[in-house]
Amino acid sequence: MRKLIPLLIAALLASVSTRADEPLVFISAFASGEKAGIHAFQFDMKSGALKPLHRTTEIQNPFFLAVSKDGHFLYAIDAKKFGGKEDEAVAAFAIEDRTGKLRRLNQQSSRGTASCYLDVDATGKTLLVANYSTGSVAALPVKKDGSLGEAVSFEQHTGSGADPARQKGPNAHSIVISPDNRFALSADLGIDQILICKLDAATAKLTPNGAQPSVKMQPGSGPRHLVFHPDGRRVYVISELKNIVTFFDYAADAGTLTERQTISTLPSDFTGRSYCADLKITPDGNFLYGTNRGHDSIAAYRIGDDGMLTLLGIHPSLGKGPQNLLITPDGRWLLCANMPGNSVVVFRIDPKTGGLASTGDPVAMPMPSCIRWLP
Repeated sequence: MRKLIPLLIAALLASVSTRADEPLVFISAFASGEKAGIHAFQFDMKSGALKPLHRTTEIQNPFFLAVSKDGHFLYAIDAKKFGGKEDEAVAAFAIEDRTGKLRRLNQQSSRGTASCYLDVDATGKTLLVANYSTGSVAALPVKKDGSLGEAVSFEQHTGSGADPARQKGPNAHSIVISPDNRFALSADLGIDQILICKLDAATAKLTPNGAQPSVKMQPGSGPRHLVFHPDGRRVYVISELKNIVTFFDYAADAGTLTERQTISTLPSDFTGRSYCADLKITPDGNFLYGTNRGHDSIAAYRIGDDGMLTLLGIHPSLGKGPQNLLITPDGRWLLCANMPGNSVVVFRIDPKTGGLASTGDPVAMPMPSCIRWLP
C-alpha cells in the first residue's frame, strides 16, 4: 500500500495539471445590476463540457468582448445604460491566471453609444470599437501593460438605408481587422455598406481606404457581422434584416471586395419574422455557420474550393435568440449563446458533413451575448 501512495499522488497531480491546462471560455452576461458580469468557464476538449470557474461582476452590460492575441488581456463594453445619451466605455482587464479571474486595469470612452463590437489587432497595440446607435467606429491605443489610452482615430458614418423603421441613419455593427493586420472592415446595418479603412496599428490610426472606401450591399439588407476565410482571400457578411449571407472575393494587397454570391439563411417555406446575428468559419475553411434569431436556428454551409456556399442544413439552436457563436481552434466544437434564451449550447461538428450534434444539457446563464476563447 505504501508503494502505491506515491503513484496515486503522482496520478492526482497529473490530473490536476491536465485540467489546469484546459482552455478557458469567457462569456458576457448582457445585463445590468446583479445579473451583469463576465463568466469564465473551463472547456473540456474531449467531452465539450463547460465547467464554471469565476464570475467578474465589476461591469455593466458587457455586450461584447475581445481577447488579445497573446491571451494576457480581455476587453469588454461597459455601459451603465446601453444605447443611452452618454458615450459608453471600453474596460480593460488583465487575465491573471487559469482560474478565469480578471483584474480591471482601466476604461476609456468608446466615443459612441450602443457600443457593440470589439477587435484587437495582431500586435496587441490597437483596439477597435463599433458604436451602433451613433453609427461610428474608433481606434484606441493599447499600452504595454494592456490598459487603454484615449481614442486616437474616430470615423463617423453617414447616410441612411431603404428600411424606414430600421435604417434612419448609420448603425455600425462590427469592425473586423484583416488577417494581415493592414485593413479594418466595418459592417454598417443602417446604411447597407461595408466601410473599409487602412489600419496603422502602431499608432492606432484609421484612414479610409482610397482604393475602395466602401461597398454597397443589397438595399434594406442590414449587414451586421463579417468574417474572413482562413485563406485571407474571401470575406463573408451576414445581413440581419434580409437573413442572407454574402460572399466577396477579397484582394488583400488593396483591401478591396468583389461580390460573388448571396444565399439565404432560412428555409424556403419559412414565413415568420427572423433576424440574423453572427457567423463563423471552421479553421480548415470548409464550413460556415450563421445564426437566425426568430427561427432560432443555425444555418450550416459547405464552402467550395471557389468560395461559393452550399446550404447543408438548418439546425435548431436549442434556445431562443442565438446571438453569438464560437468555433474552437481544432474545429471540433461550436458554442452558441442563446441570449434571450439565457443559455449556452455546445455542439459537436462532424468534420466530414459539417453537421451539428448537441452535447449535454444547455448551460444556464443570464443573457449570454458574446463568447471568447483563451487557449
